[in-house]
Amino acid sequence: MKKVRSKLLVIGTAVLTIFLIGLFTLPIHAQEQPRKFLLLKRGSNQKSQIRFYPGETITYKSKKIGYFVTDILVNLDTEFLYLSENILKPSDILEIDIQRKDPRNRTLNNLTALSLGAGSMIIGLEGINSITQKGQLKISAGVAKASALLLGTGLALLPLRYKTFKLSDKNKIQLVLLEIE
Repeated sequence: MKKVRSKLLVIGTAVLTIFLIGLFTLPIHAQEQPRKFLLLKRGSNQKSQIRFYPGETITYKSKKIGYFVTDILVNLDTEFLYLSENILKPSDILEIDIQRKDPRNRTLNNLTALSLGAGSMIIGLEGINSITQKGQLKISAGVAKASALLLGTGLALLPLRYKTFKLSDKNKIQLVLLEIE
């Protein structure tokens, strides 16, 4: 009986190990990286790089058109960007709208929501507490100051966003084509 249990335990452990290895390595092999993308580089820091892949929407301002145009990036090669409505050279682009692509904007959005939410919750909970305990709405000075500080911080963070990527000496646009051999 003990031999049967130990064999079952060994077989079960082996099956579980193979399953876990397959579970973690399958997504790695299944994800094929796109081979073409438009790279917006701000210096050498990789965290400040933004990538646009074929199929994504891009909003840009070119030298030929003095206003922002939204288009879909269809394809790209060594010299041109092929959009659904236009064909551009990267040197023709003056600015690209990055409000939705820049990961730093997501962090700012989260900080804004956190500050506004915390300030609202503090003042709301204090109001509910005072009504249930004392029967009247009375907010203490400390809670009012803390809530005002959090709400003010949230409101101050609202306009702070990275809006456009302008070409300059530090900011470059690159067309990246990876060939897998």
